[in-house]
Amino acid sequence: MIRRFRNRAEAGRLLARLLMPYAGRADVLILALPRGGVPVAFEVARMLGAPLDILVVRKLGLPDQEELAMGAIASGGVRVLNDEVVDALHVPDDIIDRVAASEQAELERRERVYRGDRPAPVLRDQTVMLVDDGLATGTTMRAAIAAVRAQRPAQLVVAIPVAAAESLAALRPLVDALICVTAPEPFYALGLWYEDFAPTTDAEVCALLARAAERAERLPAAPHARLA
Repeated sequence: MIRRFRNRAEAGRLLARLLMPYAGRADVLILALPRGGVPVAFEVARMLGAPLDILVVRKLGLPDQEELAMGAIASGGVRVLNDEVVDALHVPDDIIDRVAASEQAELERRERVYRGDRPAPVLRDQTVMLVDDGLATGTTMRAAIAAVRAQRPAQLVVAIPVAAAESLAALRPLVDALICVTAPEPFYALGLWYEDFAPTTDAEVCALLARAAERAERLPAAPHARLA
């Protein structure tokens, strides 16, 4: 059996080893998907010597089966639907809109908590690396990809410690590079591949972002503007 990661920090360190060709480059920006992606991305950013920021994405779960994603939303007004789920279960538009409105409120709350008055980074012409703690269906990552693509980065990289093989195959054509430590079969569920998969708290996210910001002050300055 494939060895599980001890925690998200270890997963980030192992992932960073595969990303060393990006180390020391002034054009690289790490974007974590909060909350679970932040501890992973913190280690990646530290080992690559790159700045760390966030891209808030929220899954649109079915009202009676919240773990089943019928879509996702991301910063910048992006909405991506999982057509297979929506069509198979005949999910009406009003249900999608109601869930999306609720998740939009949570997305905006997290933006305020995590970013405060800090401007979001400029992504245009940058090498942007999206990092999460894993991929199950890949729906939230597809929303993140769409949000980043809208800002025309020079290169878009997705980096994750563990993923379902079918999700990797579906996402690969959407990005310039896709880096994954392991894609176990059968996958079952993301949490099975971590010994410690405790939820990451808002406080932990803010603390890691603050530490990353302190470290980034010693890196070459990067331009900033609001995500749009």
